[in-house]
Amino acid sequence: MRMYADDWIEPDEAEVAVCVEIFSLLADATRMRILLSLRTGERSVGEIAQQVGKSQTAVSQHLAKLRLSRVVTTRQEGARVYYRLANDHAIELVRVAVHQAEHAIGADLRHRDA
Repeated sequence: MRMYADDWIEPDEAEVAVCVEIFSLLADATRMRILLSLRTGERSVGEIAQQVGKSQTAVSQHLAKLRLSRVVTTRQEGARVYYRLANDHAIELVRVAVHQAEHAIGADLRHRDA
């Protein structure tokens, strides 16, 4: 694994392709809300569905995509499956996107007021 610090290492074509997949995966409001729900710890599908205001079926479908992409992982306890973030990378992308949105909205509001 290459480390990206202040010295930028140019990603190769395979890495760029995976980056695009990750961004397209995150380009869905329900999946963003699911990741935000999981940022504080693991949850069952029912708990996530309640938090994001979607059906358990819809949340399960989104979780399956997130799991296939290794963004979330699971733990089974009896018949219940708990989901959690696989690592902090995806939530960091969400955090940066939220900050960018705050800046964009704030800039728009300042622009309208002027």
